[in-house]
Amino acid sequence: MPKKVIALLGSPILDGNTARLLEEAIRGAGDAGCEVEKIEVAQMDVLPCMEFFQCKGSETCLIQDEMTEIFRKFREMDGLIVATPVMTMGIPGRLKSFIDRFQVFYMAKYHRNHSFISPERRKERKMLFISIAGMNIPNVFDGVLMTAHAFGEIIDCPLWGKVLQNDMDTIQDITTRPDVMEAAYRKGRELGHLLAGGNPSP
Repeated sequence: MPKKVIALLGSPILDGNTARLLEEAIRGAGDAGCEVEKIEVAQMDVLPCMEFFQCKGSETCLIQDEMTEIFRKFREMDGLIVATPVMTMGIPGRLKSFIDRFQVFYMAKYHRNHSFISPERRKERKMLFISIAGMNIPNVFDGVLMTAHAFGEIIDCPLWGKVLQNDMDTIQDITTRPDVMEAAYRKGRELGHLLAGGNPSP
């Protein structure tokens, strides 16, 4: 059975530079034999977390919307690819709201001490993080990387690899940087091979 990978597009621009890099990573994971489902967060009708803390003693969220099915998929997936631009030194609002809704995973792991993901499964699960930034300044990716790391720990899909490209205000079109496009493909393919228990083929 092929490994299941979720590819999460956090950009509000569905056909922009972030999306192009994500498509390359998806292609790589697919070439490695994975079954990849793409989720465009900007297209979802998702409410922000209200911090009701009802999930403190329950495996379900009090808010009933599209996230109910997403939670199931995130419990069943083997790997995750997150692609997002840097906006105001962080991630876009829709993606932040999406991530915040994983309070149900947080409560299960840190309050009830019974994570939805077993220690054995955690060892197998991996996250690839892809991000672009307009500015060419030091530490421009620090904020998004901290968020990605925290998210990976909460859902027991640890941050494994990354593809980052700054100075997009100058570059404009990521397709003019075939080295970065190739890096996204290669990392996606490597992720797929690792999830399948094989060697990361070049």
